[in-house]
Amino acid sequence: MPDATTDPVPASPASPASPADDPAPSLECSVVLPCLNEAETLAVCVRKARGCLDALGVAGEVVVADNGSTDGSQAIARAEGARVVDVPVAGYGAALMGGIEAARGRFVIMADADDSYDLAGLGPFVEALRGGADLVMGNRFAGGIAPGAMPPLHRYLGNPVLSFIGRLFFRSRIGDFHCGMRGFRRDAVLGLGLRTTGMEFASEMVVKATLAGLTVAEVPTTLSPDGRSRPPHLRTWRDGWRHLRFLLLYSPRWLFLYPGVLLMTLGLILGIALLPGPVEFGDRALDVTALLYAMAMVLIGFQAILFAVFARAFAMNEGLLPVSRGLERAFRVVTLERGLVLGVLALVAGLVVAVYSLVTWGSNDFGALDTRDAIRVAVPAATLLVLGFETVMASFFLSVLGLARR
Repeated sequence: MPDATTDPVPASPASPASPADDPAPSLECSVVLPCLNEAETLAVCVRKARGCLDALGVAGEVVVADNGSTDGSQAIARAEGARVVDVPVAGYGAALMGGIEAARGRFVIMADADDSYDLAGLGPFVEALRGGADLVMGNRFAGGIAPGAMPPLHRYLGNPVLSFIGRLFFRSRIGDFHCGMRGFRRDAVLGLGLRTTGMEFASEMVVKATLAGLTVAEVPTTLSPDGRSRPPHLRTWRDGWRHLRFLLLYSPRWLFLYPGVLLMTLGLILGIALLPGPVEFGDRALDVTALLYAMAMVLIGFQAILFAVFARAFAMNEGLLPVSRGLERAFRVVTLERGLVLGVLALVAGLVVAVYSLVTWGSNDFGALDTRDAIRVAVPAATLLVLGFETVMASFFLSVLGLARR
C-alpha cells in the first residue's frame, strides 16, 4: 500500500483532463471515498477497503476525496493509511471526480464513506472489471437492503421510478441507477467527460456510459443502515428532482420529440375532422372552439419537435451526446434550401386561404358573416402562416448549428 499523502486536485474536477494525457496508472485498483464530515464512520470504511484489497491480493490504495470536512476526517483518513485528496469544488460529483482524477489505479471502485456499503465485499467488482467490464454497477435490490437502511419513499418510489425512467429513456439494463457503490475502468470514465457536481453524478455516469457503448455489468451488493448520528447529505425531493432533470435534459427525444409528435398528430386528426363542419356526438358537437384548440396543439407540437432537433444538434456540437447518425442523415436531406422552400410553401398556402376568406367576404358585399364559418377558415390560415414562418426561422438556425460541426 502507498504511504498516506495529500494530493491537491484542479479547481474544476468536473472537467477532467484527457485520458490520453493522463499518466499510466501504477496500481490495479483505487477505492475512492467522497467525504464531508464523516469522522464517525470513515476509519472503519478505510479499514474494510484496505483489508479487502489485501485479502484479494490486489495492488491498490484507498483515496479519500475530502470536500472541506471540518471534523478532522482528513487526519483520520491519513492515520488509517488512506491518501487524502482535497477537492475545493463542493458537491458529491465534484468530490468523486477529484478522487477519480487523483487515483493511481487502473480500476476505481467508489462507495460512500458512511459504512452503508459492504467495502469488505469488493471481490465481485474486481472480478467483473478483470473480465472486461468498463462499468460495474452494484444492485442493492438484488443484494439485499437491511431494515432501516433506505427510507420507504426511496425504496418503493424514488429509486424504482427513476431507474425505470433511465432504462426507458436510454435503453439501459441497469436495475439500480443510483447505487453508490460501483467500479469502473478509470480511463473509460475519464473519457466520458462527466460534468455534474451534485448527486445527479450517479445518473450521469450510467447514462453516458450507456450512450458511449461501454460494457456495463451489474453485481448484487448490500445496503446497511449508515453509522452516522447526523442526517445524511441526501435531500429527498431536491436530489430526486436533480436526477429526473438530468434524465430529461439528456433525452431530447422523450422531453420534446415524442410529446411533440403526439400533440401534433392529435391536433391534425382533430383539425382535419372539424374543417368541413361540426363533429356531432348525439346531442353534443365539437365545433370551431375545438378547431382552435386543435390548431394550437399542432403549433405547440411542431415547436416541441423543433426544440428536440435544436437540443440534439446542440448537444452533439458540445459533445454532451454522441453523434446521431439518423439526425445527420436527416440534415443531409433537409437542407437549408429545402427547409426554406417548405416554409415558403406553408406561408403561401396560408396566404391563399386568407385571400380566399377575403374574397368570400367580398362576395357578400363585406357584410355580416357567419362567425363559425369565418373562424373555420381563419384559424387554418393563421396556423399555416405561423408554421411557415417557424420553418423558415428554424432552417436558418439549424444551419447555424451545422456550421459548428462543419
